[in-house]
Amino acid sequence: MAEAVGFIGVGNMGAPMCRRLLDAGFDLTIYDINEDAVAELVDLGATKAASPAAVASAAEVVLVSLPTPDVVKAVALGPGGISSGNRVKTYVDLSTTGPRMAAEVAAALAGTDIAVVDTPVSGGVSGAVAGTLAVMAAAAPEALERVRAPLEVIGNVFHVGEEAGMGQTMKLANNLLSATALAISSEAMVMGVKAGLDPRIMLDVINSGSGKNTATDGKFAGAILPRKFDLGFSVGLMHKDVALALAEGEAMGIPMTLAATVRDVWERALAELGSDADFSEIVKCVERRAGVEVKPPEDG
Repeated sequence: MAEAVGFIGVGNMGAPMCRRLLDAGFDLTIYDINEDAVAELVDLGATKAASPAAVASAAEVVLVSLPTPDVVKAVALGPGGISSGNRVKTYVDLSTTGPRMAAEVAAALAGTDIAVVDTPVSGGVSGAVAGTLAVMAAAAPEALERVRAPLEVIGNVFHVGEEAGMGQTMKLANNLLSATALAISSEAMVMGVKAGLDPRIMLDVINSGSGKNTATDGKFAGAILPRKFDLGFSVGLMHKDVALALAEGEAMGIPMTLAATVRDVWERALAELGSDADFSEIVKCVERRAGVEVKPPEDG
């Protein structure tokens, strides 16, 4: 008999993860407020549930991939939430909520029979499709082993610690670096184009030298130069993650001078581009002020 797994949140990241779980033969029960997204997965073999509680009554393992800490808390602990289910034994949070929210949810579930696996992921939509996400798991070893099979379908599992929140800290550190790389690379690339450099040659040089980073090595060539802006992660979510990282670092007493500047850059991008804009569009904020676009020359 196929192993039953529940999944809540079938958006840009959740949907491809669900497809991989279905392809791997899991008996998948899903919930999302987006009926169209649910219907696409039902057509592939998933079972639709009426609420998070219904998902948690259909499977012992429930994974969630949700956009904000408040939504995660409501789905886990609110009326009709996962904690109201009668079958769930392990709750796996793939979202980016911050260490304090992860710890709060874990503490609320501590008096129940539900184990918590704090497991944010990184790698974007392409990684979710390919099953190559970095899966940052924080949980007791026995709890992680119970959910290792579905997690290995979606990516490479790293056991980063045993306390809820440690996975979140790892994810925030990762996304702070990613956000910084894209923001500063946008300024550098616009500077070069303004000076007359071909952005394709710029990327070749940078990626062969010491300036290579996650933005120059993929994001620019794949999404920005062709003006596709289709990486599948929003400005609003990146701003949220940077703000969470800054708040957590400051709460630990760590000087976060550069992080504060990066937060301000993404805050400006949020105001100019809107929450739903693809995060690769941050380059437009620099382009508008410089009066150039980062794209191949028309005669090239």
